[in-house]
Amino acid sequence: MTSVVDIHTHFVPRGWPTLGAGPDWPRLRVDSEAHATIMVGSTEFRRIGSECWDAVRRLQDMGEDDVDSQVVSPTPLFFSYDRDAREALRVSRIFNELALEICAPAGERLLPFCQVPLQDPELAMAELDRCMAAGHRGVEIGNHVGDRDLDDAGVERFLIHCAEIGAPVFVHPWDMPGSPRLDRWMARWLAGMPAETHLSLIAMVLGGVFDRVPASLRICFAHGGGSYAFWSGRFENAWQRRRDLVGVSERPPSEYVGRFSVDSVVFDPAALRLLVDVLGHENVMLGSDYPYPLGERPAGRVVRESGFLGAAEQAAVLGGNAERFLRLPALQGAL
Repeated sequence: MTSVVDIHTHFVPRGWPTLGAGPDWPRLRVDSEAHATIMVGSTEFRRIGSECWDAVRRLQDMGEDDVDSQVVSPTPLFFSYDRDAREALRVSRIFNELALEICAPAGERLLPFCQVPLQDPELAMAELDRCMAAGHRGVEIGNHVGDRDLDDAGVERFLIHCAEIGAPVFVHPWDMPGSPRLDRWMARWLAGMPAETHLSLIAMVLGGVFDRVPASLRICFAHGGGSYAFWSGRFENAWQRRRDLVGVSERPPSEYVGRFSVDSVVFDPAALRLLVDVLGHENVMLGSDYPYPLGERPAGRVVRESGFLGAAEQAAVLGGNAERFLRLPALQGAL
């Protein structure tokens, strides 16, 4: 029987050492045994609960949601891509070790993904190798490093390494630009995040990354791939009609469908149907963004309530596709 696997969840450890001096370093204000607040200087970034660090609490919520396993990824605030690479490596190692501690009590039910100092591909590859040997199951990366997108030569070298060692990659938007228009109503999360992911998928195609990296690369984009599926027709039309500017990839954008996956955390059956229609059900995996307030609870509700997925398709989205993506032991003989 296919398991239910949530490919998109995050953790924050309850205690971490002082990361550095200065007002822009994140720290945790512990408010009670079950609650804390992530602070950046004197500004509240996010209030969190014990589900961020407590495996028992996570497992209880997973039981309520009928989820068998979670991929547990870093919270992007801690990527530290804007810092010195050695400093970012130190931060990565702190959180990677804490991720293993959080997931250890749950065995195969909580599957840790590491973070790496992506601004330095050599350090990033070395840290990924160390983490995969230590028990991490893949890596989460941000969708850009400053002005360098996923077609940057260094990032591409890292992705090739991921393909070579068989490490799955989860791409999460982060560091959305702010402005007076975007700093209201959580607009950076509501509009900026989908746009960031869409832009990075365009970079993967038009930057030629999918033409150069091995087809064995397993890469998944958060939040349903942002606005990519909705605007795929516009992308295709531009590639055909403005070949002088857009037609720089070896093939039209539609022919790269199948080279990447997206999660299902789109909150609406019509949006999920669009993902399935455009990308194929075999390229969509259950995601919830647990435990954050903009996530889906119960996890998988939209997938389970969709009336257009057949039983086999629903089972694939809920877990079968993730089992292949993660190469879980149950499927090793079939891979």
